[in-house]
Amino acid sequence: MDYDIRDIGLADKGLLRIEWGRGSMPVLAMIEERFEKERPLRGIRVSACLHVTSETANLARALKAGGAEVRVCASNPLSTQDDVAAALVQHFNIPVFAIKGEDKETYYRHIGSAIAHRPHLTMDDGADTISVLHSDRKDLLPGVIAGTEETTTGVIRLRSMERDGVLAYPIIAVNDADTKHLFDNRYGTGQSTIDGILRATNMLLAGKRLVVCGYGWCGRGVAMRARGMGANVIVTEAEPLKALEAVMDGYSVMPLTEAARIGDLFVTLTGNLHVIREEHFQLMKDGAIVCNSGHFNVEVDLEALGGLAKTRRTAREFVEEYVLHDGRRIIVLGEGRLINLVAAEGHPPSVMDMSFANQALSAEYAVKQRGKLEKRVYRVPKEIDTQIAALKLASMGVRIDELTPEQQRYLESWSVGT
Repeated sequence: MDYDIRDIGLADKGLLRIEWGRGSMPVLAMIEERFEKERPLRGIRVSACLHVTSETANLARALKAGGAEVRVCASNPLSTQDDVAAALVQHFNIPVFAIKGEDKETYYRHIGSAIAHRPHLTMDDGADTISVLHSDRKDLLPGVIAGTEETTTGVIRLRSMERDGVLAYPIIAVNDADTKHLFDNRYGTGQSTIDGILRATNMLLAGKRLVVCGYGWCGRGVAMRARGMGANVIVTEAEPLKALEAVMDGYSVMPLTEAARIGDLFVTLTGNLHVIREEHFQLMKDGAIVCNSGHFNVEVDLEALGGLAKTRRTAREFVEEYVLHDGRRIIVLGEGRLINLVAAEGHPPSVMDMSFANQALSAEYAVKQRGKLEKRVYRVPKEIDTQIAALKLASMGVRIDELTPEQQRYLESWSVGT
């Protein structure tokens, strides 16, 4: 079997991590059990460009149980758990191409290896596989049935491709499922981002001015968790509706040029380019800490910061100190990459349970709809979203009401008024 990982000797340690995560992923486990019986993905080749974590490993197991031939590569050079990668190879016979800390050349070589088996389905966390297929490996496009995309950043890129008429196969936007973004983005990103910051810095959040750049679902989650730990949260936004919501949620809202002067810690979660740039670094106080929890490492303009610095050093793992010519220090965490996966373990498995249930069921749906979907970006079907929510509630022992026939008729009618 072809693979490229750091150390196969880490496999047993990785297996323990995968099994621990599986214990908090009951919905995906139920899907895997059904997949093993029905084999809805028999003969389907899947290339999954995702964060190689214990949760992703359990998704790969479910896909393989459904009959798929799965290859996995990393969607971020610093997010791979090397022991999990080894366990997937050794214990589950799933080819993995991922090494934590790999350089850019290796990263794209690994994507090339993951698609070398001519995939029928692609699974992306940031749309890099889709991008490579559409640019460098167009010869493989005719064989692709569909793809899934799990991030806000990736969906933005793919909707742009759809608008430009260049999208070569249908995409299911897993990120847009309610059981994904309402929980994974908010509660998962909220907790894991704070976890990564604390592991990297060991700082006390209480009393700090924490600036959240972007008030989408991920930004909401970070703001909520930071406030719960005693931080004074400031939100910066470019969209009026989101800014208004942040105000109504009780946060201070201001332009980043104002927040830059007073913030102690800055977190970007926008999916956009150069959110924190030279003009902001020029205003920051000594010791300001900057990190990113958006998908790509483009939100913090590190090239501009490097141009302002006279020296730089690694102060501790995942912590780099830039000393500017006027003596001020700007601290960057995790090379500007996803701090929740660089310095911590990413989202807890209990929330990824729903996200990866969406991935698995969307893959099944795409295969069933083979040839019927147009070359555009689709939301996850409502029935899949509802099914996952119901399974999650059942796994938690939570029961809910059912509408009576009278109530159902009332909601479906137009003739009954006051």
